[in-house]
Amino acid sequence: MQKLPIGIQTFEDIRKENYLYVDKTKQILQMIENGKCYFLSRPRRFGKSLTISTLEAMFKGKAELCKGLYAEEWVKEQAKHPNPVIKLDMSALKSYNSSEQLNYYLVNQFKQYLTISKLTMDLDENADIIFSNLIIKLYQEFGPVVVLIDEYDKPMTDNLNNLEKAEEMRKYLSSFYIVVKNCSDYLRFVMLTGVSKFSKTGVFSCLNNLEDISMDKNYSDIVGYTQKELEDNFGDWIKKTEQELSMNREELLATIEDYYDGFSFDGRVRVYNPFSVLNFFKQGNFDNYWYDSATPSFLAKYLKEHKIKAPKEYVQKKVYSGFTNYHEIESTSVESFLYQAGYLTILERKGNILILDYPNEEVKSSMDRLFLENFYNIQDDAEFSSDIWESLEVEDIVQVVSIFNEALKGIPYDDYKDRDESWYRSLFLMLLSGAKITYFSEVHTFKGRSDVVIVFKNKVVVVEFKLAKNSSEVDKKRQEGEEQIKSRDYASAYKATKKIITSVFVADDEKRQIVL
Repeated sequence: MQKLPIGIQTFEDIRKENYLYVDKTKQILQMIENGKCYFLSRPRRFGKSLTISTLEAMFKGKAELCKGLYAEEWVKEQAKHPNPVIKLDMSALKSYNSSEQLNYYLVNQFKQYLTISKLTMDLDENADIIFSNLIIKLYQEFGPVVVLIDEYDKPMTDNLNNLEKAEEMRKYLSSFYIVVKNCSDYLRFVMLTGVSKFSKTGVFSCLNNLEDISMDKNYSDIVGYTQKELEDNFGDWIKKTEQELSMNREELLATIEDYYDGFSFDGRVRVYNPFSVLNFFKQGNFDNYWYDSATPSFLAKYLKEHKIKAPKEYVQKKVYSGFTNYHEIESTSVESFLYQAGYLTILERKGNILILDYPNEEVKSSMDRLFLENFYNIQDDAEFSSDIWESLEVEDIVQVVSIFNEALKGIPYDDYKDRDESWYRSLFLMLLSGAKITYFSEVHTFKGRSDVVIVFKNKVVVVEFKLAKNSSEVDKKRQEGEEQIKSRDYASAYKATKKIITSVFVADDEKRQIVL
């Protein structure tokens, strides 16, 4: 059974140490043979760095690493005339605090390349000048140069919540990346990867021959695992996990698909999150590995600043197909930001309209968790969710409300400003989601639309939310809710179910609690 390459992003290490490698050299070779300059945007921990590392090994002609892979023969031929490669990882530093710090890092990287290549040249204090001179020097000594830049945008995304600092980084990178255009005659191949596409970094405004393959159907599976790749490459691990979880193959694969599949970058091909899949087989538990691996803190702050009320606002979200293009740091739309960060994906393409949604259960529950922790200040949501599930299971609605009110107590008073009925309902739904309870929100019937329908095997619970501005309105709002459930016959769609439970949750906004 091959080892799982968790946290290993170097192609050479994976191949030499016999870690499991899903062969992507066919797609990579297609890219090499059909163009010269590329940009690929993908979420964090999705395989971009491994792609860059694979390209490095292929262009250096490391044939021994490619035995048995699709590109084996191409690399053998390449070994006869390898290309010099400059590979920069802009994510190497934990964070970027200034353009001077970034410049210092790059200068040191280029010094290392000079040492490795046994070259000498006059050094400047500015990284862009050294970069340009290094490309020309390598070309003169060894031939056309390959430039690979991983996570090109990290110095900017590190500072998304500090626009002044982000602008400083953007100006610096603009002068640095334009070197790639100016040295085009000396280059054989260029690839940049990142999370976002900011057009004023010099790359997209000046390097007009840089081909963006982020949504290209020909490269939709260049990172991530397709269903076939999962089954072909993880056969031993699938069998092992079947035994550990006491699940048959069909049931196990269906559950893995629900949790970790669903990412699409062209609206057609679906791929699994590789980081989550590897960790799932290693741990043998269905968990939110991708979210727990370091969700950027700036994401929560960004969403707060844009006054996003709840994750449900981005279910079945319609956007134009170019919604990620030509945005800048200060004006990136929320849906573009969430898509490029990996929280939304392309569910469907209809002409020039894309329908976005959450790709899978892991991301949906992670988004709920992000809101619970950062918007509702609920840190122990797992305990609340579990207790709610147990109370619903035994039909103790009074206890459900009691647990819900305990969650409400922990929310800072200032967060109650301008809250409406949907705010209370959204919090409740996110707690249900954390407990993996099957529910439907705003369910349409022929007479109206019910707020929440919770589905168990032998019963359903229909909940109507009402908002009372103060305690004197509670009785009135409760009666309105009861009449609404009855007159609009919200339970009619579930008459075949053995038991139907209806309840009205009145949010007493003055006391900040739910009243039955």
